[in-house]
Amino acid sequence: MKKVWITIGIIFVLLLGGLTFAGNYFYDYAFVPAEKDFLANDEAQASVDNKPTDKALTWFKGSTRTNWYLTSQDGLKLRGIYLPAENESHKTAIIAHGYMGDAESMYQFAGMYHELGYNVLVPDARGHGESQGDYIGFGWPERKDYVQWIDRVLTQNGEDETIVLHGVSMGAATVMMTSGEKLPANVKAIVEDCGYSSIKAELVYQYQQMFNLPTFPIIQVTNLVTRLRAGFFFTEGDVTKQLEKNKTPMLFIHGSDDTFVPFSMLDEVYAATSAPKEKWVVDGAEHAESYSKNPERYKEKVKSFLSLYE
Repeated sequence: MKKVWITIGIIFVLLLGGLTFAGNYFYDYAFVPAEKDFLANDEAQASVDNKPTDKALTWFKGSTRTNWYLTSQDGLKLRGIYLPAENESHKTAIIAHGYMGDAESMYQFAGMYHELGYNVLVPDARGHGESQGDYIGFGWPERKDYVQWIDRVLTQNGEDETIVLHGVSMGAATVMMTSGEKLPANVKAIVEDCGYSSIKAELVYQYQQMFNLPTFPIIQVTNLVTRLRAGFFFTEGDVTKQLEKNKTPMLFIHGSDDTFVPFSMLDEVYAATSAPKEKWVVDGAEHAESYSKNPERYKEKVKSFLSLYE
């Protein structure tokens, strides 16, 4: 009998060790900032048009931009690029980039808002660009960072500033998660472009696409590893639950051919909020390609929506 219990103990230890290894492996694969071989069409640069507009890039790299910094609630130094409007303006757009992107990759969206007469702030998310951090939060811890960026804009530009949030991919999930926090009335509208319905749903989808293996118990173990290494359970990051608390008008954009954040998630996030809202499906657009499909149409759609709430 003693040998049986020893055998069971050895099997248990081996299983536990194997699950721990697998959980840490998948955590590193998804949450640690590094080059990702699974990013179809280079998701990190998906928000950048294949034919960059020299005018937008020249402006974005020009002498008017400055770096803003803040310290997150958990002690990380975060960087944002700020560009003032060409003429004095009391409107600011805060733009959120995608997974493994950075502020620099969002210059065309920044340029769009510049053309619409906005000041522009483009933060590097924690663990990206010049911001500190050793993990990717998929929008959940970042939501609190964006509340701080909103406060920074009001401190810097005045309490009468009108603010718009715009995010793409993980950045879209970030601004949707931010919408469920207590926001000042200065935040007049939010634009989300191809964001997912929850961190868990996106990770499960990607895990099945990449490995075609059962998700139990690896997702559950990785959730625990994320709590131990990053300080939060990724199951907390439910976009739809945050949207249930949202009161800010929101424009939802998604490409009909998106297979990275599945198109079906658009209806989930759209249905989750009772705030004023509008949905725009871009036919034939793959993930984060809605802008590059037709930049002028995209700009007019955003401009039309924002004009209702400014």
